Amino acid sequence: MSSTVQGEIEAKHIGECEPGLSPLVIGGRTIASRLIVGTGKYSNYETMGTALDASGADVVTVAVRRERLVNERGESLLDHIDLSRYMILPNTAGCFSADDAVRVSLLGRDLLEQLGNAGASWVKLEVLGDKKTLLPDPAATIEATKRLVAEGFDVLAYSSDDPIASLRIKEAGAMSVMPAGSPIGSGMGVLNANNIALCLELLKENDADYPVIVDAGVGAASDVSRAMELGADGVLLNTAIAHAKQPIMMAHAMRKACQSGRQSYLAGRIPRRKYATASSPFDGVISHIPGE
Repeated sequence: MSSTVQGEIEAKHIGECEPGLSPLVIGGRTIASRLIVGTGKYSNYETMGTALDASGADVVTVAVRRERLVNERGESLLDHIDLSRYMILPNTAGCFSADDAVRVSLLGRDLLEQLGNAGASWVKLEVLGDKKTLLPDPAATIEATKRLVAEGFDVLAYSSDDPIASLRIKEAGAMSVMPAGSPIGSGMGVLNANNIALCLELLKENDADYPVIVDAGVGAASDVSRAMELGADGVLLNTAIAHAKQPIMMAHAMRKACQSGRQSYLAGRIPRRKYATASSPFDGVISHIPGE
């Protein structure tokens, strides 16, 4: 257990916040909630705004390339996001080359600088390989990461759950690597927990405070809890809330799952065993014990 995690537990006292719910620090910025949520795919802006509030998130993502900031009724997405409350994390969703991702990132920075939002220098980098799987292109992601870091961006990079690819993206200068639990929008949850665990191990080796956020594929609150129990520092999701039958209720569920998953990880689960282990001793029993 890292010194940061140990300190996170020891620093809690009666009357303070619950154990394990300390803020997440990324690139020198402190984020109270470890859940990051998206703004796309909602049936309307009012539902989106209420769901964002219910999620408890402090950081919300906006797809700069694909998001229509003003819809056919003249409504602006930004009218339904409290820019004094939320930090906007612009993302490069829909980009399939490093050139496109860099161009979109520059547009996002220009927009947020005009709005005076703290997320102006951040970008959630997505460079996709194809339209069917929406899996990241590792070579293009590494190239784009290097170029954006040179441009002064703090890069949070979407990656596959390949531990070596994730490590190479970190080495390219990413402020945070965000391995996928499963393909974007699939709702399949964490398909390969062992790979996520390996990503965490490699990315945090000799760098325990390096933020690793599981991104994509969440379908239910249990998926968020699972990711956090593996030791992820946070979870990013969108579709699981936006397309739920009751988005606001699901946003509440995701918020609680993120918190409980973090607490479960810090508390330390019991080892998995092949055979049962009695909770109560057999000494003094009044009946016959089979096999004794």
